[in-house]
Amino acid sequence: MSHVKAGGSSKNIHNNAGARLGVKRFGGQKVNVGEVLVRQTGSTKVAGPGTFLSKNYTIHAAKEGIVSFQKIKKGRFTGKTVTRTQVSIQ
Repeated sequence: MSHVKAGGSSKNIHNNAGARLGVKRFGGQKVNVGEVLVRQTGSTKVAGPGTFLSKNYTIHAAKEGIVSFQKIKKGRFTGKTVTRTQVSIQ
């Protein structure tokens, strides 16, 4: 027989704050340089012209203008193409 006592239960460990991910500026909105457009986990949306991708995959505005979203085909390393949303500034 094992001689290890029961571990007990921890009830107060799953109360983390949300990450506040998602689209922050929508299509047609005017933005300034450096504003956050999309916060995301992984590259679900692609940075287009007038935008740049930061280290944690957040898309920022690189210039002033109007935000727009387009569907594009993006090729993967395997050769498969997938549809992605491209965020750009006009």
